[in-house]
Amino acid sequence: MKCDSEILNSLSTSEYEILVKGGTELPFQNAYWNEKRKGVYLDKLTKKPLFLSTDKFDSGTGWPSFTRPIEEEEISYHLDKKFNMTRTEIRANGSGGHLGHIFYDGPAGKGGLRYCVNSASLTFVPYDQLDQQGLGYLKEKFSDNGQLQQEETSVATVAGGCFWGMEELLRKLPGVLHIEVGYTGGSAKNPDYDLVKKGNSGHAEAVQLRFNPRLISYADILKYFFRIHDPTTLYRQGNDIGTQYRSAIFFHSAEQKKIALQVIEERERSGIHKTTIVTQLVPFDEFFPAEEYHQDYLQKHPGGYTCHYLRER
Repeated sequence: MKCDSEILNSLSTSEYEILVKGGTELPFQNAYWNEKRKGVYLDKLTKKPLFLSTDKFDSGTGWPSFTRPIEEEEISYHLDKKFNMTRTEIRANGSGGHLGHIFYDGPAGKGGLRYCVNSASLTFVPYDQLDQQGLGYLKEKFSDNGQLQQEETSVATVAGGCFWGMEELLRKLPGVLHIEVGYTGGSAKNPDYDLVKKGNSGHAEAVQLRFNPRLISYADILKYFFRIHDPTTLYRQGNDIGTQYRSAIFFHSAEQKKIALQVIEERERSGIHKTTIVTQLVPFDEFFPAEEYHQDYLQKHPGGYTCHYLRER
């Protein structure tokens, strides 16, 4: 915990159990599960703003549920394997206090995420009290219709074996506007195929696509990605062997990382894969387009080599 002992000693027994020990309060028997007023939810320990009422929704679970935080940097994400479950725990970055967990069953039109938070981890400030609490600057976060303006992600970068087959299958997704193959993940600048094929450049054969998030979500792209390659084989897809053929997701933002973690956890829990998923999750750095003869390869050479196919799930 990042808070001093005086703050921690001021907590009730139940608040301490939740915020410090990672416990969970009872559903439908907590302060904010049915709170419908306009306002801001703060970290109980630091009083830093975490969530807006405009991102709160009735999930039917009995806990306060939000589609996203006000600022990504105020939330940290941690793998939680307690109770024989695989989940993503969320904590307040400023205090380290336990908030709850994140799930991928939220409103589809708002990113599909559900931040399931304990009321005991929050303090609610109604909209008409923001000024007197020194939070008046947050009023601009509320638009005329009471909704936050959403920022949309439009680029995805993934790797999963020879990029010819990956490109051909991903291009078929509705909402994909542009797709190209290339190299990323290594330190070498301006790599070419002759360098990458040696397997010691650090770069992976990757596919980068631009998509319309109103037509297809980033989560759906990743779910499809996991259906067209084997994410359990380290540095191998079919007959292609080497670090350049590794399974990897190169996230462009904290939001993409969060969604990728959730999709991976869902597949692990599903039992679809008999062994552990080894897909690497790394921050995107720079993408180097491959040579022209690699672009649209299977369009140019129908029936050409590929080890990729669409699995049932």
